[in-house]
Amino acid sequence: MKKIILLLMLSAVVLSCKNSEEKNEDATEVTTETVEKLTAYKGDFIDSNGAMVLMGNNFIYGVKRNLLSEELSKQVAGVTKSDLDMVSVIVRGSVSKNTENDSEWEEILTITEIMRVADKPSEEVIKLNETAKKN
Repeated sequence: MKKIILLLMLSAVVLSCKNSEEKNEDATEVTTETVEKLTAYKGDFIDSNGAMVLMGNNFIYGVKRNLLSEELSKQVAGVTKSDLDMVSVIVRGSVSKNTENDSEWEEILTITEIMRVADKPSEEVIKLNETAKKN
């Protein structure tokens, strides 16, 4: 009788440990699938004619419209003097392949956090000739 009870207890312990290991493996798989790689991006932001763009030293990304990108656009609009001004920003987000047909960008940036917006527009790289010819 003692042997039967001992065998039952031993098998219960072995089975419970096995189930615990399977649950941990499942939890690990779910965790690794849901975590996205979020990176900080520093560049000049512009929202011109409905197109949002972030341009850095080594990249140019279209910016996906969401609540945070709209908020960034409002913050930048408060700093700019003209529609062509770009403002230096630092944002956190993820870059993915563009699946939307209405956008020409190969990769788009989905902003998940606005880290910094400059107080003044970036210096112009290209100067436009805005003076009229005098006759």
